[in-house]
Amino acid sequence: MTTPASSPLQALARIRPDVRAMHSYVVQPSTGMLKMDAMENPFRLPAHLQAALGQRLGSVALNRYPGDRIADLKAALAQYAGMPEGYGIVLGNGSDELITLLALACAQPGTGQRATMLAPMPGFVMYPLSAQLQGLDFVGVPLTPDFELDEPAMLAAIAQHRPAITYIAYPNNPTATLWDEGTVQRIIDAAGAQGGIVVMDEAYQPFASRTWIDRMRAEPARNAHVLLMRTLSKFGLAGVRLGYLIGPSAFVSEIDKVRPPYNVSVLNCEAALFALEHAEVFAAQAAEIRVERTTLIAALRQMPGVEKCWDSEANMVLIRVADSAKAYEGMKNRKVLVKNVSTMHPLLANCLRLTVGNAEDNAQMLAALQASL
Repeated sequence: MTTPASSPLQALARIRPDVRAMHSYVVQPSTGMLKMDAMENPFRLPAHLQAALGQRLGSVALNRYPGDRIADLKAALAQYAGMPEGYGIVLGNGSDELITLLALACAQPGTGQRATMLAPMPGFVMYPLSAQLQGLDFVGVPLTPDFELDEPAMLAAIAQHRPAITYIAYPNNPTATLWDEGTVQRIIDAAGAQGGIVVMDEAYQPFASRTWIDRMRAEPARNAHVLLMRTLSKFGLAGVRLGYLIGPSAFVSEIDKVRPPYNVSVLNCEAALFALEHAEVFAAQAAEIRVERTTLIAALRQMPGVEKCWDSEANMVLIRVADSAKAYEGMKNRKVLVKNVSTMHPLLANCLRLTVGNAEDNAQMLAALQASL
């Protein structure tokens, strides 16, 4: 009996058509480049802390699944964030996994009625992507031309679509905007009145002038449907991949049910605990980045060819130039990588997103930009 030959094309047909139509998330090759495209902390651990961390990681039991140290990490994060009484924490492999878990927990497969996710746009690309992959409808509400929340449009969209999840990035990526507190609270109130969950995404909290957890503590009843999401990536541990979600225990226990077991490795857990024990080192780094941000924005606003430079409450700065593709390629040829966000949304036409680095990195980036305009 002859076995019929298999065909890779036949097997590929089993992959969802929308997945096959997607483009993969591409990380630009960066060898030999100044990497100013991903909002990474430019500072490494001091040498004595590198040695101490290496010794500590070397003693971790790699032959065992993560155990009680996960509870220790949750307790450390709760203390670091000032978590309110009666709240709990879910850990994720970066905040990306938490966004996926939230979508998975709120999807309504087999009911004939798809759940909806809503967010102001332009915003973080993982919101619409996670909605698509987990079977939710996504509604993007355009910001104003100056990247403020369009409150009437947000309220109207919430009333019309009754979203299960509304994301508010605080500050926003890629615009680095920290929106008005009163506007945000009214949007939160509207979502709650429709029975929806609001996620305050504070990935860039170390560089912002305020945090929503203060409002959650001050007005717990008004914010009882609010979850706070953060990551240690911008804290200074992008390579560790650790995100955390804070919310009322009843909420987080449900979301935790869809979390894969052992999703945070023993190495990630121990590195995060070590970093939190030395939080003052990372706080000093964030303070230096905030100072450099002020200097960088001032220089950009004086640079001929930079048509607009927006205020920033994150470790990135958004600018508009005459030809973003030309400027991007010119900087890349000069060994500096930034992010050309001009194709992400019509409001971002000819915009570049620049990471805020240390003084030396910022000077090199400014020189490359000036030569490329």
